[in-house]
Amino acid sequence: MALLALGTALALHPTPLSAQSADASEVRRAHMGVASCAGSTCHGRSVASGTPIRQDELLRWQEESSPTGAHSRAWRVIGEPRGQAIARRLGLDSAGLVRECAGCHASKGAEKLADGVDCEACHGNAGAGPSGGWLATHYTVGTSHARSVAQGMTDLTIPRVRAGVCLDCHLSGDGQGQFIAHRIMAAGHPRIAFEMDLFSTLQQHHDEDADYVTRKGHKTNSMQMWAIGQAEAVSRGLSLYMQPAKANDGVFPEFTFYDCHSCHRRIYDSDEANVSAVPNPGRPIHAGMPPWNDENMILLLAAARVVAPGEAATFDARSKAFHRAMGVGRSETVAAAQALRQSAEALSARFAGTAFSRDQAFTVIDTIASDAISERFTDYEGSVQSVMALDTLLNGMVNAGMVTSGSAGNLRIQINQAYAAVRDPNGFQPIAFRRALGGAVRSIRSLR
Repeated sequence: MALLALGTALALHPTPLSAQSADASEVRRAHMGVASCAGSTCHGRSVASGTPIRQDELLRWQEESSPTGAHSRAWRVIGEPRGQAIARRLGLDSAGLVRECAGCHASKGAEKLADGVDCEACHGNAGAGPSGGWLATHYTVGTSHARSVAQGMTDLTIPRVRAGVCLDCHLSGDGQGQFIAHRIMAAGHPRIAFEMDLFSTLQQHHDEDADYVTRKGHKTNSMQMWAIGQAEAVSRGLSLYMQPAKANDGVFPEFTFYDCHSCHRRIYDSDEANVSAVPNPGRPIHAGMPPWNDENMILLLAAARVVAPGEAATFDARSKAFHRAMGVGRSETVAAAQALRQSAEALSARFAGTAFSRDQAFTVIDTIASDAISERFTDYEGSVQSVMALDTLLNGMVNAGMVTSGSAGNLRIQINQAYAAVRDPNGFQPIAFRRALGGAVRSIRSLR
């Protein structure tokens, strides 16, 4: 309504062209805030009774008892006991909290931090925040998704675009307060993980019905979303590592890039000492060296072996070369990282043109549990990632009509058993996990 009033005022009281251009520019850069989306004929209904969209999207974003409301609670958690304890350990005052935390726990350019990660954080101008360039026409008669995108709205229907927006916070980004350094983790920040399709499902506030397909032009391919998410996560991590300012923390390497549990294992200072590390064929490094956190690399290789076997071989060779270069020097590692990132980007583009058939989906699941891949699940992070992969791929096949929801529901016990095997980071047992993973995959395979 404020924008409509602004338009009326300009019509009644014309201003010089230069002033009009300046005003329009300011509107495009302005962060409009949650209230600009909250009209009862837009996204602010109390029930999902609207057409062609639900129109209760704001309510879903605010859900207190559901992961769907996590973004709206993002800044609030800073003031809760865990957040305050982290702030004390880091020595952050109120200005420091904004500098170090608002990059992910609030929206760029927002004046109201309490809104957390609001609408414009994801849907704004290329993920950068402001929606002023497209909001005024977003709700007009005859408008379209394509028109909003042309005017600057982020097109989250494109998997690689969505991955870029999500990764800024769910892995790390270049923006102010978006790099999750090891010192923040050491202060008590939760472990960072990224699974684009599963996280998208948990945050979903729309129905992909006939109206959605008409407006967007296609239906989400969950398996494609999952595969591209793995590739883009690998690419993002490598691109950050190649920046000298982020790769080191004084004389130490920046440990946020490395596998947590390779160092955070129990120590037994006695005659009964038991080495708990398990050899990993994907990491040609000695046992005392901290390995790169390769959870997304492992799953990306599984997808590549099914969709692009030739490119998979190159990616596998380059990933091993990257691990090996870590023991040589910085310049060698950066060169290996650049080559590996090129492979990841090539696979992302390949996946973007892949429909992922029923047979391919089942084969990817089989590959995840195959000896060639599962023997790389030697540490907690990669194992958790593989369970999330099984979950999201199975749900994706249900959404695509490849598997009935009833059949998938009957497998929930096996999926939950695999989740149980990675519930306790300190009690993780690789061999026991592989058995649980294999049991879940055998059950899924029975649907084939």
